[in-house]
Amino acid sequence: MNRQEDYSDLSVRDYRKGDFDQIAAVWEITEIGGHQRGDTEKTVEESLHLGGRMLVMESRTTGRICGTSWMTFDGRRTHLHHFGILPAYQGKGLAKLLLKESLRHISEKGYQVKLEVQTSNFKAINLYRKAGFEHLGDYQVFIIRNVANL
Repeated sequence: MNRQEDYSDLSVRDYRKGDFDQIAAVWEITEIGGHQRGDTEKTVEESLHLGGRMLVMESRTTGRICGTSWMTFDGRRTHLHHFGILPAYQGKGLAKLLLKESLRHISEKGYQVKLEVQTSNFKAINLYRKAGFEHLGDYQVFIIRNVANL
């Protein structure tokens, strides 16, 4: 998009079958996801079946997806992740719009919400703090990505 484009053309909607390739491209460009993390179309669709939700921000005119917000549900809380906007669309208030829609869904669901953010991602940290998220302190996150090694 060039600077003269009208961002009112963008809308937030639910994930649809056929969106995954564009979503995966957003995640690769923004470095928030990828196949090595288990981010596959099957994983997305299974999470939706289990009560999660995926929102995408797209151009109504071109159908180009420029942002995502993936909310998974574990029966106790909603996890907000893979929240990102393509660099060409950043700095225009679009993340606020996408987060507002995400938090509306989370509020309707009625469970706590948790997210993880890179400590160096100050823009995201400020966005989340302004939205009411609180830092958990010296909380560390550990993961085993390849369960075949267990």
